[in-house]
Amino acid sequence: MVIDTLDNFGKYVGINPLFADVEKFLHDNDLSKMEPGKYAIKGDDLFVNIQLAKGRTPDAAVLETHRRMIDIQIPLDSPETFGFTPLCRLPEAAYDAEKDITKYGDLMAESFVGCQPGMFAVFFPQDGHAPCITMAPEIKKAIFKVKA
Repeated sequence: MVIDTLDNFGKYVGINPLFADVEKFLHDNDLSKMEPGKYAIKGDDLFVNIQLAKGRTPDAAVLETHRRMIDIQIPLDSPETFGFTPLCRLPEAAYDAEKDITKYGDLMAESFVGCQPGMFAVFFPQDGHAPCITMAPEIKKAIFKVKA
């Protein structure tokens, strides 16, 4: 997991070859002005979802993991908190291969980190994360899906 400001995103492009494409997209687009929807950048290997998501409390947020994709999550209009539990401490759960997601039901995250607009959080396949924790009733956010 990585949490940092968008100004520092370029420092992470060596993690994955597609991160340079994310950096270019961030430079060339104003995410806050984009309409909700899925935007292809490099086919199924890299795309961004602009979402309006319902705000959740920490106990209502659902932990999830992905096997094939890395999430880069960016809150756009209000602060967002993410629950975090390493995959190695999560129980076995059903994997949905079509959606590349495993959800862990009512299990509460072990720890929480905050992310303000202008920041980003990167979640790798080994990172259980519970998104959309916010006091706002709804949050606009960008989620880059990057092939791991």
